Amino acid sequence: ACAQGWLPPSQAALRCHSAGACFSVHLVDSSYADARSACGSRRGSLAWVSSEPELRLLLGLLAEAAAGPAPSLFWVGLRRNASACTYAERPLRGFSWEGAGGEAVPQEVPAVLGRWAKEPRISCTTIRCAGLHLTPAAAPGGGSNWGWKE
Repeated sequence: ACAQGWLPPSQAALRCHSAGACFSVHLVDSSYADARSACGSRRGSLAWVSSEPELRLLLGLLAEAAAGPAPSLFWVGLRRNASACTYAERPLRGFSWEGAGGEAVPQEVPAVLGRWAKEPRISCTTIRCAGLHLTPAAAPGGGSNWGWKE
């Protein structure tokens, strides 16, 4: 899922929030690094989610794109650097939203954004990435069948 600063080609699914955030979905089986590079080539970045309305917008877009029978994992710009630890009491568990150029940018998020489909491994020594995990029953507009997954 890319955060877009411009309108992508018409074949890409796109939604924009009134606050200005635009998201596009590109269904390609790839690594986190490849997804980050693909968003960059579209003059965007992996998606950031900083509010509940943005999350609902992104979940609706992803639920439409993932209309298949299997659970789906979508890369977003959520990453934990090797020097950061896992913190069970924080919504993002020590992960942070990745900034332009690949560096991690600390950002506080509302507790409602702290839902994990599977808790991340406890570690302070390895770089880890997380995506947005949807199950088939997730309803457009923010159903309850979502969570971050390492």
